[in-house]
Amino acid sequence: MDAHIDKLKVLSHNQYFNHDVLSPNTVKKNPLDQFEIWFNHASTSGHVQEPEAMSLSTATPDGIPSARIVLFKRLDPRGFIFFTNYHSRKSQELAANPRAALVFYWREIHRSVRILGKVEKISRDESEEYFNSRPLGSRLGAWASKQSTVVQEGEVMQRLHGMEKRFNASAEDKDVTIPLPDFWGGWRVVPDEMEFWSGKPSRLHDRVRYLRIPNIPEDNPQWQIDRLSP
Repeated sequence: MDAHIDKLKVLSHNQYFNHDVLSPNTVKKNPLDQFEIWFNHASTSGHVQEPEAMSLSTATPDGIPSARIVLFKRLDPRGFIFFTNYHSRKSQELAANPRAALVFYWREIHRSVRILGKVEKISRDESEEYFNSRPLGSRLGAWASKQSTVVQEGEVMQRLHGMEKRFNASAEDKDVTIPLPDFWGGWRVVPDEMEFWSGKPSRLHDRVRYLRIPNIPEDNPQWQIDRLSP
């Protein structure tokens, strides 16, 4: 990189190469099945750090975008599930404008997946099941953090100690019951479009896109599958 006070210029260009053959003829008919194959490979390759990390993009009703990294937690027959505070910025934007975009980028194996779709809250029972599986500190932290709000130094830790007293919880007591907060739970992104990207030399990457065919029942989606120009 050539860096100066008034500019930052990236001069290096990494070459990508993936041995797989990615085309409409080689992928699964359902993009969720294809994603499961790729995610399992990323998770077991021994090379990818945090394969569950994904970019989540939301927007306000008037189109102001916002993006952040969150952790993918579950895939079900409808879509991609993550968990968060329902009072957070991301949740407020999703409630007002229920569309989202996700991106997984697995640099070490030269693969990426993009997802665009509508969002919906998952059931409280599903959220409670996941919440109860979290470590004690994470459950207490969900109660203590007023996510995305301005706080003073030390305020969050004060609230955490208050929650420890409220629920009579300590690090040594692994079996303490911490209830699911009403303001915390899961969102599901139900895809209308998915793209799988495989890096190739000279930027001639393989790209395969799935588009949900309209007017088909959601419990039996059909997909148009195309190759895209790199």
